[in-house]
Amino acid sequence: MFTIKICGITRPEDAQAAADAGADAIGLNFYELSPRHVDADRARAIIAALPPHVVKVGVFVNARPAEVCRIFDELKLDLIQLHGDELPESLVALGDRPVMKAFGAEADGLSLITSYLGACRQLGCLPRFVLLDAPRRDGFGGSGKLADWSLAKAYQLLDDGPLLVLAGGLRPENVAEAIHATGARAVDTASGVESQPGIKNPESVVAFVRSARAAFATAE
Repeated sequence: MFTIKICGITRPEDAQAAADAGADAIGLNFYELSPRHVDADRARAIIAALPPHVVKVGVFVNARPAEVCRIFDELKLDLIQLHGDELPESLVALGDRPVMKAFGAEADGLSLITSYLGACRQLGCLPRFVLLDAPRRDGFGGSGKLADWSLAKAYQLLDDGPLLVLAGGLRPENVAEAIHATGARAVDTASGVESQPGIKNPESVVAFVRSARAAFATAE
């Protein structure tokens, strides 16, 4: 569905800059405690600035499924990103809406992920993507801390796991190395292309997308 996502977009001009740079997804954060939080009205204005092909991802943290569904449907989003402690049963409540489930790269992260996905399979609610972020002790994303690339590489060896999206501390300077080290086919950044929380730096966005595209083109 996408390969390069710029998350935590708070302004229409940043959404347009991401699209112009070649990013094919943007993240809209509906978590009220995040410095990148947007409400539905702000999100609507951001979406209006996007070309149709850019994937619109709604980011939620421990939100009520009914609220997630309402926002997803009203704004005509393309993907739900669950970035909190949501149980597999929460995915069931989202119906057939596509989901990306985020996990922190904890020490026992792979077993936690595989157990979670196993429960999802039993419930018939497997997420479309798995996003690997920095450890949860650093909060619910956007910390700028690196995820564990060895865990990402180990996840890629699973036979039947959803597509991996690598996040956690990715910047223009390290995204190519991350792609080659992990085999990830999609990447996600927020703080790595910002001049301050929620405000994107257009030059950094361009550099990030350029580096990621070049790495994907040469990855084995």
